[in-house]
Amino acid sequence: MMFRSSQFRLHLIVFLWGFTAILGKLITVDALELVFFRMLFAALFLYLFIRVVKKQSMKVSRKLFWQLIGVGGLMGGHWLCFFYSIKISNVSIALSCLATVTLFVSILEPIIYRRKLDWVELLLGLIIVSCMLLIFNVEFEHKIGIIFGVICAFLGASFTVLNGKLFGKTSSENIIFYEIFGGWILVSLFLLGSGEIGSVINIDWKNILLLLLLASFFTAYPMLESVKLMKYISPFTLALTVNLEPVYGIILAYFIFGKSEEMSPVFYGASAIMILAIIVNAVIKARRRKTAEAVIH
Repeated sequence: MMFRSSQFRLHLIVFLWGFTAILGKLITVDALELVFFRMLFAALFLYLFIRVVKKQSMKVSRKLFWQLIGVGGLMGGHWLCFFYSIKISNVSIALSCLATVTLFVSILEPIIYRRKLDWVELLLGLIIVSCMLLIFNVEFEHKIGIIFGVICAFLGASFTVLNGKLFGKTSSENIIFYEIFGGWILVSLFLLGSGEIGSVINIDWKNILLLLLLASFFTAYPMLESVKLMKYISPFTLALTVNLEPVYGIILAYFIFGKSEEMSPVFYGASAIMILAIIVNAVIKARRRKTAEAVIH
């Protein structure tokens, strides 16, 4: 029963992550203002949860604080590029580009953790790149959206890999809070530098309500829930299921937005191959891990 419950919760949070792209299109403010409010509200919700609900200390060392702020800046850049890709192209393009995260992780992980390159990961990465090039050629009118989608994936891979060095140094809730707070600082500096900080004052109530929904139910909640689920499911199960995020998002976008989300058959075929490559990579890693554990025992 606990397994079924955890599986349901897992698919629910992945569904919620997939729906963030839908909300990104429904919210009519620019990507910069959208991410500014998303990270501000999410940080406030997380702060209240940590201090009021859990009554947990948020004290971290100065070194760790700046490390978390820096990784949070990458997260902020990741979300900026993601929502900008949606604004200038569509949900399907932005979500399909997320598949390249696997390629970037396969390149960055050996560099940061100083381990040998995994040729299986690189091979699957090349398949993903080939599919992205195919999509780029067929959907050339969305070229800027694809470029920002790929940058979004690179930044997402960067903060994911760097997070691996930070988890365990303080509570998961503190890590999530300080990273989102760090991302908000980056976006605020962008707004100040561009002279558009005044635009956040003119936001209407409809967008405010949608942003509150995005920051709470679709950001803070699934992040905290994913941490809790690690007690009941393996990292492999989590990683494998998260790969369904683009699938959920693309299907939802098609039914909600209609023609603006209709893509060519080549796009859907290439996207399916990319997602399959990600799943194959996860399965191969799981089998290797089991083999290594069996040898040790």
